[in-house]
This record gives sequence, C-alpha cells and structure tokens, in this order.
Amino acid sequence: MERSEIKGKIEGILFAMGESVSIKEIVTALGEEEETIREAIDEMRTDYISKDRGIQIVMLEDNVQLRTKDEYYDDLIKIASAPKKNVLSDSVLETLSIIAYKQPVTRMDVEKIRGVNSDFGINKLLEYGLIKELGRLDAPGKPLLFGTSEQFLRAFNVDSIEDLPQISVDMMEDFRAQAESELNYMVNKEEDSVKVENVGI
Repeated sequence: MERSEIKGKIEGILFAMGESVSIKEIVTALGEEEETIREAIDEMRTDYISKDRGIQIVMLEDNVQLRTKDEYYDDLIKIASAPKKNVLSDSVLETLSIIAYKQPVTRMDVEKIRGVNSDFGINKLLEYGLIKELGRLDAPGKPLLFGTSEQFLRAFNVDSIEDLPQISVDMMEDFRAQAESELNYMVNKEEDSVKVENVGI
C-alpha cells in the first residue's frame, strides 16, 4: 500500500473515531507493519504543523488522536458551547406519528406505511429519546418493537398515548413546535450544567 494511502486511511480512522485509537488497532485494521504505521503517523504530525493546519495528531503513550490545535481552542469553544437546536424534519415527524399511533411497531411496519427506508428517522427518534425499544416481536428474525417514551409524553404534553388527538396537518405542525421546544429546553438545560473542558475532533 502506498504511503499516501496509508496516511489517508489513518486520517479517516482518527476523524471517524473522534477519540484516541491505539497503534495496535490501526495496525490490525490496515494490515501493515507497526513500524510503517508509526512512520506514517510521524509524517502526518509534521505535515499538520508545517502546513499550518487547524488540526494536529497527538500521541498518548501507544494511542493516537486527531484533535484541534490548542491555539484554536478559544475560537472553537464559541461554537462548541453554543446551545444546540434539535429540529424534527418532515420525515422524522412522519415516522414518529406512525410509531405513536400504531405502537408497538417494527421498523418494517413503519417502512410499509411510509414506503421508504426509515432507518434515519428511527435512529434520530431514539437519539432524541422520543421513542424506545419495547422488546422483540415473536416472529422470524425477532425484529425489534418500538414505542413512544416518557420524553414523548412530556414533549407533546399528554399523560398517555390514549390522550393523543386525531392527527391533522395543523396538529402535526403544532406537535413539531412543541416537541422541538421541549427537546431544545432539555438539551440546553443539560449543557448548562456541564462545564466545557476540552474539545477534540
């Protein structure tokens, strides 16, 4: 494998992982000799410094990490510490509506109704805490069952799923506004209680 390709793959691994990765893991992933990997990393460290890049490679014993240069920390923290805003896209909101009114449902159930792949929507809703896994369906493959969470009830200001009203276009927009407001409030509240220490990429 060409040295440039090795360095490109190392950079990709470190960027995707975000945190430190052991030299041994990189050696195993790329199937190269440890000495070759270490030489490539040393060259990369020099490249980032000489080309005045905004990132650097840091060695932590036998681990390596790609992170922001210390001198850019003050600029980066202005963005990193800014309140995040969660937005429910039409596809995510549609997925949530199906789960809310048809639960418990499998991923396949949702996709049959929507007619498109719903992996992104379901993953986002799990990330936001609006839905949760309820177990597995007693069927071939044992697919996961999804339903709404307590966070969903708080976001939409209802005591139980039985209290959900008949859905309409206007109601969907109201639901979107309510859910986004609640999500952003919860996220900002959590971030305010955490002291920002260091930011790595």
